[in-house]
Amino acid sequence: MDLSELERLLNRRSRVRIPSEGRPIAAVLIGLFGPPPDYKIVYTVRTSHVEHHKGEISFPGGGKDPEDATLVETALRESFEEVGIEPDDITVLGLMDDIVTRSKFVVTPVVARIQRDPYPFIPQAREVDKVLEVPLSHLRDPRNLAPHPDDPTGQRIKIQSYRFGEHMIWGATAHMTNRFLDLLKPLF
Repeated sequence: MDLSELERLLNRRSRVRIPSEGRPIAAVLIGLFGPPPDYKIVYTVRTSHVEHHKGEISFPGGGKDPEDATLVETALRESFEEVGIEPDDITVLGLMDDIVTRSKFVVTPVVARIQRDPYPFIPQAREVDKVLEVPLSHLRDPRNLAPHPDDPTGQRIKIQSYRFGEHMIWGATAHMTNRFLDLLKPLF
């Protein structure tokens, strides 16, 4: 997969933007790194100390601060704060469609290339328990798909989840991963 093709694909399409309508706004980084064609994606395992989604897998990212001029700035700032990715080490390829999470955040995924591999991630101890480097080939392998666990509120979820070792990528993170993999299909 050629990342310049991915960049063209992201920037040629009409992106779905969801108005916040009073909901909190956030951005996450879908950070690709490693040698082609089997790039890896950066995920984090959240600690038990965070306010929301304790112990869950997520992309680096978070809420938009007033000083963030754009959602790209939000994703870059949060990625630096959470796992130490220097903004100068990131090349933004484009933005994916917004989603609304069950916790009512409007989230914009920012797709980017992380220029170094291996990357010297520095997990912020209060928020990030561990950094996961998940190869695209692992996510694309049907043997690693799993039924989505029930939501803690008891609702059934229809989005596919992914196993990675002892970890389960599910919820909004799995939803964004699914959309990203769907976007990549013409490139493989």
